[in-house]
Amino acid sequence: MDPKLINDCVHCGFCLPTCPTYALWGEEMDSPRGRIHLMKQHVEGTPITPEMAGHFDACLGCMACVTACPSGVRYDRLIEQTRVEVERQHVREPHDRAVRGIVFSLFPYPRRLRLLRPTMWLAERMAPFLTRANPSLGAMATLAPRVRRRQRLPRLVRARGERRATVGMLLGCVQREFFPQVNAATARVLALEGCDVVVPPEQGCCGALSVHSGRDGQARRLASRTIRAFERAGVDTVVVNAAGCGSSMKEYGELLGHEPPFRVVDLSEYLAELGPVAKRHPLPLTVAYHDACHLAHAQGVRAQPRELLSAIPELELREIPESAICCGSAGTYNLLQPEAARDLGDRKARAVGTTGAELLVSANPGCTMQIAAAMRRGGSAIRVAHTAEVLDASLRGVTL
Repeated sequence: MDPKLINDCVHCGFCLPTCPTYALWGEEMDSPRGRIHLMKQHVEGTPITPEMAGHFDACLGCMACVTACPSGVRYDRLIEQTRVEVERQHVREPHDRAVRGIVFSLFPYPRRLRLLRPTMWLAERMAPFLTRANPSLGAMATLAPRVRRRQRLPRLVRARGERRATVGMLLGCVQREFFPQVNAATARVLALEGCDVVVPPEQGCCGALSVHSGRDGQARRLASRTIRAFERAGVDTVVVNAAGCGSSMKEYGELLGHEPPFRVVDLSEYLAELGPVAKRHPLPLTVAYHDACHLAHAQGVRAQPRELLSAIPELELREIPESAICCGSAGTYNLLQPEAARDLGDRKARAVGTTGAELLVSANPGCTMQIAAAMRRGGSAIRVAHTAEVLDASLRGVTL
């Protein structure tokens, strides 16, 4: 943990209203400045106790405090450094080690996730039994989406009309296996806007889940493999459609000590920068847009997705109350801290319900699963789509 970064915090309290766990429990040690106080204690010689580890584990890493901080405290770097220390020094209970072992030997590996696809229809039925056995296993079953038919993308998707750019495209892990329609829509939108889309077949996990959980060795291995895949593809820009992945890839320089030989951009960020050429057809829908934390807070991408959606004829965009508060997904948080995640998910679902929207739009697969599950639990199910799917429907003139 970097003492200089710790000392940047003046404990002003501007972070408190933005912190999801402080909003839930009102406990100082479960706020950003409280956790920074614990970090300082450790740097000054206090060992990481189970209680300290519990407060660090309870942090979602949503980065809302980074946005709110007037002093520019790099809490994002601090919590990542702290989690590495926790994983090195803290001895976890056997059941916690077992759950983490399952999560991190499964989710960063698309081929292993693919083996789950035929069993996904059983998840909803099994959820009550798994919850009684272990809350984290129950959360996995509850969050499981209804998986659509697998869609393979070719290595190169040609631009429609005049070629304006060539970009690489990250497929992701959960996105690739559980939301293949999002990747297909992303490639079509980029092609319709004049981009050749290069899809390296050897790409794997970008390392986001690992880096957010203090597993720095695994994160570096996965990040290096991702860089090699796109380096061999010869692209200078990589477009990402999952907020958590994009956030981590933009920080490869800090993780690895050197910048990758390409630029990383979120899909909405890139399309706004490129400018539209394809015709938008009307979509008569009321849409609530959800700000994924790793897009809004970590990457600062807020206006672009709203501008893209608002440009679609007959689409009405509605804002969600408390949009800066995390939905409780936060990478693996809803699996490792299921009770807190459930409370935050229910809070977000109530906020979404107040909009009266027909469709919820999110730019992160974890958020999509988290909010959809909370809406079902509250008896007010809502259709959920990615920004790319909405744009794709408008550009092709089809219903969503």
